[in-house]
Amino acid sequence: MKPALAYNEPTEPESWQDLPNGQLIASSIEQQLLPWWSRLFGYHLLKLGNLSGYIDSSQAMIKHQVKVSANADQANVVAEIDDLPFLEHSIDVCLLNHCLEFSVDPHHILREADRVLIPNGHIIISGFNPFSLAGLNKLLPFRRQELPWQGRFFTPMRVKDWLNLLGYEIIEDQRFLHTSLHSQVIVNSWWRSHWQNFASKYLPTLGSVYIIIAKKRVHPLTPIRPKWKLRPQFNPVKVSTMDSYKR
Repeated sequence: MKPALAYNEPTEPESWQDLPNGQLIASSIEQQLLPWWSRLFGYHLLKLGNLSGYIDSSQAMIKHQVKVSANADQANVVAEIDDLPFLEHSIDVCLLNHCLEFSVDPHHILREADRVLIPNGHIIISGFNPFSLAGLNKLLPFRRQELPWQGRFFTPMRVKDWLNLLGYEIIEDQRFLHTSLHSQVIVNSWWRSHWQNFASKYLPTLGSVYIIIAKKRVHPLTPIRPKWKLRPQFNPVKVSTMDSYKR
């Protein structure tokens, strides 16, 4: 297994238009998240990265939504997503759309998101599945110079392992878009919907895009008191009296 830490920083897309069929990917993510917005409550929703800011979350119950990115034109708060300027335990939901693939240290991004999330808060992660038609494109040398194949694709199982180590409970793991994400023939053909229905039913784990929704679990520590105690034994100290000095 390759280490998650990258030696060269991948090129992060600034918008969905920088990805092939990016608008299709964005609309598919919005469709998958639509039934979840009414189930996530709180006061603050954080959208991390360039792509997260373009996701439509108008149906979310959380109305205060903040876009965080290093790009000043797309963000409400200009900052690096691995060094968030927020207090610990102050955010209810963190949305990370394809942030881990284009990060030097994806572990650091997850730890920083975990730091600002409140107990029982939620984290939403989307990424490209390496075990898919889109993942097969990384085997082509000339494709590795293009987006999104410049980035590193992490398997959903590996991302869930990282979340489990941070104490998260995985409540949803969805795979969708069973296409190469590069071929316009498959994307625009009339039988795309029939292929998607077939692949979703019989090849559910091979979707090119995945969404993981996890809940932060914090278990309170209850001190266990011993049932018995050792009573200290005190020995009286012998003090010489005045009579002994008189003698």
